[in-house]
Amino acid sequence: MNYPVISDSIRLSRLAPPAGQVRAVLDTDTFNEIDDQFALVYALLSPERIKLDAIYAAPFWNDLSDGPKDGMEKSYEEIGRILTRLGREEEGYVFRGSDSYLPGAATPVDSPAARDLVQKALAAPDDEPLYVIAIGAITNIASAILLEPSIISKIVVVWLGGHQLSWRDTKEFNLAQDIHASRVMFDSGVPLVLVPCHGVASHLITTLPEIKHFVQGQGEIGAFLTERYEGCCSDHYGYSRVIWDLSAVAYLVDPSLVPADLVHSPVLTDQVTWSVDTRRHLIRCASAVHRDGIFKDLFRKLEHAAAETKLQETGA
Repeated sequence: MNYPVISDSIRLSRLAPPAGQVRAVLDTDTFNEIDDQFALVYALLSPERIKLDAIYAAPFWNDLSDGPKDGMEKSYEEIGRILTRLGREEEGYVFRGSDSYLPGAATPVDSPAARDLVQKALAAPDDEPLYVIAIGAITNIASAILLEPSIISKIVVVWLGGHQLSWRDTKEFNLAQDIHASRVMFDSGVPLVLVPCHGVASHLITTLPEIKHFVQGQGEIGAFLTERYEGCCSDHYGYSRVIWDLSAVAYLVDPSLVPADLVHSPVLTDQVTWSVDTRRHLIRCASAVHRDGIFKDLFRKLEHAAAETKLQETGA
């Protein structure tokens, strides 16, 4: 596949941590886990930094779905449940994604989500790239790039995928579901901010007592997130869980919360490990997350949103 070549100066500009509000879309396998729900809410409650223009349902396949299409449909429905609890409209804002993974390295899976991303990316001003927050299998984004390769000069992808580059393997759920799509991210030259899971986002741990104390009483959406967290495990005694996906959103909310370094784009091997080639283009790769700062910001925004809703309901 011949991709357009981005100059080094444009690439470095795209990879600079963003300042101020950015336009973005969010690609999420929302029903796969409980972290996507928290991340989606965090993005929606951060309009001072993220103008979220669309939400895409991503495919997934595990014990919560019968296959990629079923996973995507369940994610689409879960997005609707979240928007309803936040009083947001769904029509024209949420798009179904791919119903399968890429069948080949250069073969896209057409979908409303991929088409919408192409349209929004092409409409983006040259000096204001569209940020793509991706927290699931990267099928929809890779398909959009394969459908219209020129969009790589119009977007910046912030993807929670794979493990730390020094990890023994990178057999992580988002990345390993669609190896062809994952390679598009590393080989196409699209400006990419990679947030690894083990070794980086894995520090975003919380517990049911913390969720009940800071989230449960914060309106309908707080009750919903608490229900999802409590339902994820039958025994919460001494139990904690990683809310990985907050990291990709946090990078745009406050880049200092997710420090990221410039590195050469890794090579994804057939053994699903990382290999190094210093002749390859640069990406930005997160090296840490500030766990407390991210959760504090989320909790405060949930509290503020609940207070605003209460004021509106009482007419005060």
